[in-house]
Amino acid sequence: MPPMTDTLTAHMPMHDGAGHVLRRTVIIGLTAFLTVVDLFATQAILPSLAAAYRVSPAAMGFAVNASTLGMAIAGLTVALFSQKIDRRLGILISLCVLAIPTSLLAVAPNLATFTVLRVAQGLCMASAFTLTLAYLGEECSAMAAGGAFAAYITGNVASNLIGRLVSAGVADHLGLAANFYFFAALNLAGAVLVYFTIRTTMPMDERPQTAPSPLAAWAAHLRNPALRASFGIGFCILFAFIGTFTYVNFVLVREPLSLSRMELGLVYFVFLPPVATTPFAGAMVQRIGTRATCGAALALAGLGLPLLLLPSLKAVLVGLMLIGIGTFFAQAAATGFVGRAATVDRGSASGIYLASYFSGGLIGSAVLGQLYDRFGWPACVIGIALSLAAAAASTVWLKIRDSD
Repeated sequence: MPPMTDTLTAHMPMHDGAGHVLRRTVIIGLTAFLTVVDLFATQAILPSLAAAYRVSPAAMGFAVNASTLGMAIAGLTVALFSQKIDRRLGILISLCVLAIPTSLLAVAPNLATFTVLRVAQGLCMASAFTLTLAYLGEECSAMAAGGAFAAYITGNVASNLIGRLVSAGVADHLGLAANFYFFAALNLAGAVLVYFTIRTTMPMDERPQTAPSPLAAWAAHLRNPALRASFGIGFCILFAFIGTFTYVNFVLVREPLSLSRMELGLVYFVFLPPVATTPFAGAMVQRIGTRATCGAALALAGLGLPLLLLPSLKAVLVGLMLIGIGTFFAQAAATGFVGRAATVDRGSASGIYLASYFSGGLIGSAVLGQLYDRFGWPACVIGIALSLAAAAASTVWLKIRDSD
């Protein structure tokens, strides 16, 4: 596969000039933002949705987070059929189809339908996400790959903040139905961006004919200790992230912090620092290697955990900020590493990574929820700490070259 010199965009040569790098970074970040903006945005209107469907917060929370189930399934599916999917066409179709379940959420008659539509959203989001990661891994030069993956994860981080704030604002002023129509329009905007910026990839019949079968590629990935470690790290990262940002809300609204609904919404601004820092993950990997970058990022996230136990809003906010910076920085480094470590079929490697990542979110939400319900917030924080520790321990296997 040739290095990415003129293949990312139709009008944007991929030279190393600062202007071209900035333009490339903005386009990649916007693509990521418009791909996954629906994932967490709906969490901002959970109380309104629970009231509208007359269900408990727990039931509504499960329905909203059902998208991660679809994302895990899609990650594995794309991994299985990656060799047969044209990257650009797959991304375009995924984003166009994503607008359908997003708009149908506006008229979902009951919670079961709402849940199915959220799973469908997850299927489309993860398909586009996985194929984009595969495209970047296959088309980028080794030097450009780190920055490209960091830009993509930065767009993911930005969607956590902006998606939630926009969702809350649109629903508050225009109603719940308008909220879903607005996000469907964003999905279509993502498709338009991809259409005009990503060139058609090499046709499948022109790709090397020596490529292994899907099962052989999977076996090769799972035999690779570096890839196994990266899959485990992805699992642990979202396990810790979802556990933190789901159950801390219950801590923030109860005494002694006692935040109102509006004040709780402002807590989302803790994602601003991760938006600013994540783009530097690629440069950090080039300077000190993947293992050191991931290890330092996970350690930073761990430093934020004790602050979550203090009866001080400032301490909790600083703790959340550190966890956000650390987990997203580590995710950017680990995601880029997968594309470099895979010796065959990078698309399937990216799919397995994302399936592991979103499975971690599903299992983390369930396990840490039980810890919270049975033993309280301190036990939940200990569970999060163990997950971060497991991810940090796994970084010792993140090695391709001596620089890693």
